[in-house]
Amino acid sequence: ATYGEPERLPIDETTPQSPTNPYGETKLALERLLFWGHKTMDFKPVFLRYFNAAGASLGLGEDHHPETHLIPLVLQVALGEREQIEVFGDDYDTADGTCVRDYVHVVDLARAHLLALSAGVIGAFNLGTGVGYSVRQIIDVAAEVTGRPIASAITPRRQGDPPILVANADKAAKTLNWQPQSSDLRTIIADAWDWHRRYPKGYKSPGGEGWRVTADQQKPETR
Repeated sequence: ATYGEPERLPIDETTPQSPTNPYGETKLALERLLFWGHKTMDFKPVFLRYFNAAGASLGLGEDHHPETHLIPLVLQVALGEREQIEVFGDDYDTADGTCVRDYVHVVDLARAHLLALSAGVIGAFNLGTGVGYSVRQIIDVAAEVTGRPIASAITPRRQGDPPILVANADKAAKTLNWQPQSSDLRTIIADAWDWHRRYPKGYKSPGGEGWRVTADQQKPETR
């Protein structure tokens, strides 16, 4: 979000940062604040610039109120918790007219945090797969994974939504030895679907204690 509408694709860390919405502007402000902490104090910041975090793991999933992330919203339609998914614009300069984003599994992001903490480096790292998927593709793959129809409706564009955001994460690969391992789209959606089926009302579902990780779940994932 700090890159705004990027000058080039895929986006590397040297791409100028020019946010187009308050979300990106506040993230950039925090990066600048932490950078000055490094310049004036014994402080070593590492900026992990996630692209679209998604998926679920170890009984932990996305439960926002209100929900704003695309994949949980799409899965709520599959569950019958929502009538349809709103697609904000279908006239972007993309293959099918809908926005394209780079989705990265939360497990891969967790690994990146551990690697960054142990690397002893300072600086910014993009965390993404280098592959973009459109809103329409997300809906189609979710329908395949869930085996359920997902109704959608085209609504006006949202202000500040760039057409395409896809990461170049070569710096993270080289410096942190990080590569996404669980971030193919079908795996991301299947893992999220598993969580949402168990907790259709989020953590308020009957027995919805997905945040409790049992001892046998604490082993690292290997896939």
